[in-house]
Amino acid sequence: MTTALITGATAGIGAAFARRLAAEGHHLVLVARDEKRLSEQATELHDRHRVEVEVLRADLSTEDGIAAVEERLSDRRQSVDLLVNNAGFGNKGRFLEVTVQDELTMLKVHCEAVLRLTMAATRQMRERRRGGVINVASVAAFVPRGTYGASKAWVVQFTQGAARDLAGSGVRLMALCPGLVRTEFHARAGMGTDNVPGWMWLDADRLVDAALKDLARGKSLSVPDPRYKALTGLSKLVPRGAMARVSSTTGRKYGPS
Repeated sequence: MTTALITGATAGIGAAFARRLAAEGHHLVLVARDEKRLSEQATELHDRHRVEVEVLRADLSTEDGIAAVEERLSDRRQSVDLLVNNAGFGNKGRFLEVTVQDELTMLKVHCEAVLRLTMAATRQMRERRRGGVINVASVAAFVPRGTYGASKAWVVQFTQGAARDLAGSGVRLMALCPGLVRTEFHARAGMGTDNVPGWMWLDADRLVDAALKDLARGKSLSVPDPRYKALTGLSKLVPRGAMARVSSTTGRKYGPS
């Protein structure tokens, strides 16, 4: 039986991955900052699906938090077969309205943690010649809108480059780029969503279903909805400045996680 480690596991897309993978019989390692929510989630998933659920409290904006998850991923006695790097957050405000410390914290979570955890996981996976990594990015990666979009663009480029380097090793890597998903993401960041059209919202469980199918197909990039596939395709044709103006009028914060 395989084991999946999910960061940002207690809400939104991370929780949807946990539900789906537990239902399929995978053992889980759930990573988040809130120990109480982790314990409640672990108990529920264990009781419902009879799988082993380990909890790891870790704040990925800190050195100790990243190191703790690296150590778990490096444990050869309890191997991890699937890593879902989902932890993330948004900052409310335009450039120079957000403190430099908040911007650097975002880069630590979205970039440094993703890099280090992906490296820790894939070293073990390459030795076993099997495994997978899903790095949750965003369609914001294709729109020039501040540090959030820039960090998610890095996730896409990093993941696709690593996937190319590990081709033929038995290890699959995929960047998942959802659009707007109804989660706690926007409320936590203090972002209003009243101006977002209803058609732009995605369901987290359907998103996870599409993502896992794309990973099984060997894709290194997943944009799991026809509506957002069209928008990302448009981003390649429309000048970047025009796309930035469009995003500012249709709920410019695309953060899903």
